[in-house]
Amino acid sequence: MATIFTKIVNGEIPAYKVAEDENYLAFLDIFPVAKGHVLVIPKKEVDYIFDMEDELFAGLQLFAKKIAVGLKKAIPCEKVGVLVLGLEVPHAHIHLVPMQNEGDLLNFSKKKKFTPEEFNEITELISKNID
Repeated sequence: MATIFTKIVNGEIPAYKVAEDENYLAFLDIFPVAKGHVLVIPKKEVDYIFDMEDELFAGLQLFAKKIAVGLKKAIPCEKVGVLVLGLEVPHAHIHLVPMQNEGDLLNFSKKKKFTPEEFNEITELISKNID
């Protein structure tokens, strides 16, 4: 059975996509811990990030770097935090979280709420800042 992320890749479930290429996809987390919280995934369904083939893993990291650079331009922050976390979806993914301090990244119990209009605005802002 396909994961929710595979369904997003296949267009079966909508997502606020900020960037995409033939192997990877970046989209807004719909339960963000900060404005601009992005998930970066390989399109190939692999449960555990360290089970990925080396080439796919390296490519995911480089794709995430490109997204993080654009994210920092789009959403004012000290740094973009990187976290590999998540047992709920068995599909490798990286969290990119704009942060002013470490608490912004470490407090996943304080999820934010945004309207669809706000998600669209954030998506557009980040997308146009990715080179």
